[in-house]
Amino acid sequence: MHEPKWGIVSTVKAPMRDVLGFVAYHLERGAHRIYIYLDAPDAPTFTALKSHSKVRVTQTDAAYWDKRGGRPAKHQPRQTINAADAYGKRVEVDWLTHIDHDEFFVWDTPLTQQLSALDARCLCGRIRPIEALAWEGAITDPRPFKGFALPMPERRATTQALYPTYGAHLNGGFLSHVAGKMIYRTGIEGLSVKIHNAFLNGDQNPGQQELLQTRLCHLHGETWEAWRASFEYRKSKGAYRDEFNAPFDKDKGGLNMHTLLSQIENEGGEAGLKAFYHEVCTARPALLDGLDEHGLLHWRRLNRGDAIARQFPDYA
Repeated sequence: MHEPKWGIVSTVKAPMRDVLGFVAYHLERGAHRIYIYLDAPDAPTFTALKSHSKVRVTQTDAAYWDKRGGRPAKHQPRQTINAADAYGKRVEVDWLTHIDHDEFFVWDTPLTQQLSALDARCLCGRIRPIEALAWEGAITDPRPFKGFALPMPERRATTQALYPTYGAHLNGGFLSHVAGKMIYRTGIEGLSVKIHNAFLNGDQNPGQQELLQTRLCHLHGETWEAWRASFEYRKSKGAYRDEFNAPFDKDKGGLNMHTLLSQIENEGGEAGLKAFYHEVCTARPALLDGLDEHGLLHWRRLNRGDAIARQFPDYA
């Protein structure tokens, strides 16, 4: 039986070691091809990635964007265009997914086995995220991640119990997406791939299945310092944009992430933001116990440094 080959496409603007860690980790997990689109000129990272036979790297320079009608101002459309570009290339994999450089696949059953088991009518599989929790000391490996309950009534009740101050406004207690990412079959004529969804002849996510044995480890707020450094960008251009709807009860005072965080900052300043981060993003004992009780605590090891040493020894 043919074992399906899978690959990743990612639009990246990050320090070289972060990019190499992302790529090396997934190569070691079995990715057959990784397509990297550098979102800003980065000759050293381009050279490092080019050295690996399983990596295809593209500098999205002026010439690249001129051929595609100009460079979109927002990174989300650039991601979509790059994902479509990779999907349209000569097929080197059976399944392809677009994920970010701070997202890492983990699984209990090998991904190839899960993909092999899917019905031929299933053109895409959804992989749900788990978000990293921060230690208030050194980061350990394995490290804890939080999950969320899939059924909405259970999700809302659990979230408010685990995060009593802010949970009413948080979807699963997550700061970023709960939709996860899609992995989709290649070679499907007319399939339009986005970041969280795929479309074919007006049909959204045709034949979608949840890949429940795979998780997407999202290092969205892995340290206070990293989260605070990206805070303003995410409010204006990223995951906390004001254009997003409140996850719940919009007509009854429910807040979206932009409004919630703005209120916390306006009323409590830096101390208010730290209190929010402490409740929602840190591995405090009460949260670990509560997550564990609900089956939502995940311990995962990523080993990016070791992976770089094996896959990119000249850059370790």
